[in-house]
Amino acid sequence: MQLGIYVHLPFCPYICPYCDFAKWPVRRSRASAYMQALQAEILAAHSEPAATIFYGGGTPNAYDAYEIGALTRLLRDHFPSPRAAHEISIEVNPELVREGDFAHYVASGINRLSIGAQSFVEPEIAALGRKHTPQQVERVVELARAAGIASVSIDLIFAIPGQTAGSWSRSLDSAIALGVDHVSTYGLTIEAGTPFERWHEREPGAFAGDDLEAELYGMAIDRLERAGYEHYEISNFARPDHRCAHNEQYWRNGEYLGFGVSAASYRGGERRVHTRELDVYLAAAGAGGPIPGEAERLTGIKAVGEAVMIALRTAQGVALQEFKERYGVDVAERYAPVVARYESDGLLERRDDRIVLTRRGRFLANDVCGAFVTFE
Repeated sequence: MQLGIYVHLPFCPYICPYCDFAKWPVRRSRASAYMQALQAEILAAHSEPAATIFYGGGTPNAYDAYEIGALTRLLRDHFPSPRAAHEISIEVNPELVREGDFAHYVASGINRLSIGAQSFVEPEIAALGRKHTPQQVERVVELARAAGIASVSIDLIFAIPGQTAGSWSRSLDSAIALGVDHVSTYGLTIEAGTPFERWHEREPGAFAGDDLEAELYGMAIDRLERAGYEHYEISNFARPDHRCAHNEQYWRNGEYLGFGVSAASYRGGERRVHTRELDVYLAAAGAGGPIPGEAERLTGIKAVGEAVMIALRTAQGVALQEFKERYGVDVAERYAPVVARYESDGLLERRDDRIVLTRRGRFLANDVCGAFVTFE
């Protein structure tokens, strides 16, 4: 199975009140020091082929496009593609995109764009603490297409405070009308320690209840599938040949390397996560040494349970023969009580040699998938 590379760029022009990722307000001196440390960490890693590169954040395009281009060339040299070309993705905030950015991106090999739109309804954008306009999202799609970006994706959030079925419909229709290749839809999560958590504690009625959230998710499935998008993972929809190969690496329990503060790696059954302390990361990476963090080795039935949980999130589900060959476990037999329970509830079903979530099961995916991890 091929290797994926994730690079965390943690700086943002402002901090969104719902986000709990490792991120800091952008300061040029700190951003420059981080880029140097990141390059040192990359060069200290073993050079080997990799099929995908993904820039996440933070806000990756808080960096100038030429800096991203230089970093991309470094990564491509150090992790050459085993195929004709990498899939190289970058997340962007619409309001930070500058004329000419995509020319730098394309020249360096970036061919996939993920736009943090979140909504096309201005009061909802404001509620999320975002600073862009719907028109800026449209302009970014136009610029990306003109520059030759091969695949364009839009992120949308549902269950935003104040959101209705009608306003969510407007966002879905706007994304579809732009002709993007991929749409990710995420239900708003109230993360610990964020301003949204404090808002939710003060005013829980301002947030969507379970019934409305389920209605909005169902709308996304119906509307996007009718528009020709395949619902290939719980939160992700793609036109033919536009799935995100990097994320599929995760869902297939493949191996990946993470670079940067808070970045995660998975190699040889061991998951490692870098420190979330920026100064600690800068000192360690800049010195060329190991990055402090946490490590966990997944073995035996625990590794199988996690692999089942991840696979069930996808349209392909659990391929029984493939799992038996890879892990030495007959999933249908080992987890027979769990499978039987959720089949009788109409949340799982057998399709040929696979176990997959039903449509209803997608709405309760966390419960169903989690049951395979906790089953003993």
